[in-house]
Amino acid sequence: GQAIAHGLKLAAEGADILDVGGESTRPGSEGVDEGEELARVVPVIEGLAAAGHRVSCDTRKAPVMRAALKAGAAIINDVSALQHDPQSLAAMAEADCPVVLMHAQGDPKTMQLSPNYADVALDVFDALEDRIAACVAAGIAKERLIADPGIGFGKSFRHNLDLLHQFTLFHGLGVAVLMGLSRKGFVGALTGEKTAANRVNGSVGGALWSALNGAHILRVHDVKATVEALVVAQACADPEASGL
Repeated sequence: GQAIAHGLKLAAEGADILDVGGESTRPGSEGVDEGEELARVVPVIEGLAAAGHRVSCDTRKAPVMRAALKAGAAIINDVSALQHDPQSLAAMAEADCPVVLMHAQGDPKTMQLSPNYADVALDVFDALEDRIAACVAAGIAKERLIADPGIGFGKSFRHNLDLLHQFTLFHGLGVAVLMGLSRKGFVGALTGEKTAANRVNGSVGGALWSALNGAHILRVHDVKATVEALVVAQACADPEASGL
């Protein structure tokens, strides 16, 4: 009930998509079993979808993907880019929904121990390009795919900044691009804010940068603050469309 209420609050603040996940993938986290994940997400997805909202399900497991879509989810968001579960590619080929492919180096439990790249932007681009090709080969239309560079997933703070600095590179993948940097550690490293929930201002700064560089989807916690910042930035970019 609390999760559904929170989702409705985010929608009222201007969220276009509500992302529901039952397994934490933050650095150092342990996985949860399939039954527990299903028990967590299915009732929430059903409640939010029944209220008329577009819901995405954040999961790495094919059975959860299928159950989420049956419950009313419209998008699947997989931090493993359909690699964690061998059945994920087939499950998404059967479906007719958008799929977010996120880049991650390593497993959530250990991914932040020693992330290493020859060139982080090019390496992440190449990895996402490979996953897009694998999805297309498995029968998933390219038009359904969304790429996420995976800020904070097997990246140092500097790696995250380099990815954001070169964000426009990812438009070369030929798919929609999602950016999720809200409240993450590198924001705190830059601002000095140690409490994740208090990293609103820094997160909005990163969201604006991403939007101005062409991000199609922003995954955020603080919807109202982000929406209002985007409204002002977009009005500055196109005064005629502002309505003033």
